[in-house]
Amino acid sequence: MTDARTFSSPLDLQSVRADFPILSRELAGGFPLVYLDSANSSQKPTQVVQAISDHYLKHNANVARAMHQLGAEATAAYEGGRDKVAAFIGATNRDEIVFTKNASEALNLAAHSLGASLKPGDVVVISEMEHHSNIVPWQLLCERTGATLKWFGVTEDGRLDLSNIDELLTEQTKIVSLTWVSNALGTINPIADIAVKAHAVGATVVVDASQAVPQFPVDVSTLGVDILVFTGHKAVGPTGIGVLWGRYDLLAALPPFLGGGEMIEIVRMTGSTFAAPPARFEAGTPPIAQAVGLGAALDYLSGIGMDKIAAHEHAIVEYALEGLKTVPGLKLLGPTDAVDHGAAISFELDGVHPHDVSTVLDTRGIAVRAGHHCARPVHERFGMQSSTRASFYLYTTPEEIDALVDGLGFVRSFFKVD
Repeated sequence: MTDARTFSSPLDLQSVRADFPILSRELAGGFPLVYLDSANSSQKPTQVVQAISDHYLKHNANVARAMHQLGAEATAAYEGGRDKVAAFIGATNRDEIVFTKNASEALNLAAHSLGASLKPGDVVVISEMEHHSNIVPWQLLCERTGATLKWFGVTEDGRLDLSNIDELLTEQTKIVSLTWVSNALGTINPIADIAVKAHAVGATVVVDASQAVPQFPVDVSTLGVDILVFTGHKAVGPTGIGVLWGRYDLLAALPPFLGGGEMIEIVRMTGSTFAAPPARFEAGTPPIAQAVGLGAALDYLSGIGMDKIAAHEHAIVEYALEGLKTVPGLKLLGPTDAVDHGAAISFELDGVHPHDVSTVLDTRGIAVRAGHHCARPVHERFGMQSSTRASFYLYTTPEEIDALVDGLGFVRSFFKVD
């Protein structure tokens, strides 16, 4: 295994970690926290927490309704968050940014509104490696409309199986919705290439970028997709906010998802007309403080540099894969090399249930996730009920990977695994 002393990262990890007070916690038993569950939810830097606190303590009011100073300040802060999201992902029009409560709601919005025109005989294409949030909304849509759901399979090495792409993408295919980075396998998919083929048959392309936006630079102006969604809490931002980016001409042609205040143009008892995007898709009081916090989070990531974060993630994944391969009886789920590999690694340890692996690691201060990670179909694809997942971010150190590898050795001895 590579010596942590020779590990090279473009980030000043000591400085980065100082921004995340939780990472200095000492847990029960005197063990330092080793947080390896960032694909589930990232930790938050002081700058984000302070931005949210400052908003509530000094500027709290509802947006777009109050005609007083606090209302104006809150509206400016909320819309400022929209501007920061647009800049961060390369959107050329701030009105292409729709705030939701999470990525799941954004995907449900996409399925509901895009699906309004689907009919029997139409096809929606997803993949076997999707998070449940990018499976269930499309299943429900197909049940409602009579459309057919089809999917890409996964190869033995955990990559998207594109061998039958010409059979899946035909003139009947109306929507293609894929994850950019698998939350279970860590696989980075060739979204731009698939989008070209999908558009050639007239399909609309939706991308779940929940694991992509936090990890590497994203530019929707050149990616070539139609809708992209992500969530704030995986990108050092707060919970309770998600983002849907869509081409403005597409959003302007879609019906609303939820009805209520602020998404309307005129309401009469005989019927209603609806506001232009993004207001059309933001019914009711929005996640105001969360948008402020997300803006602060993206400022924080931009200040460090997404290129540097991506390089660090790649280096830590390489280091982790090398270390995990030294653990006897450990089987990796997904790609076994760091090429096109995001910062999540799932595995099973022979003779020990993933829940037991996680529980014993937790007694040593090591936080990982166990289960099917809301990606049960891909686990079934590899004959597994569940797995253990370690996931990393800009604050992960090689010493924490060493602690994981050592901890897995302790798990084996604890359960007396030969």
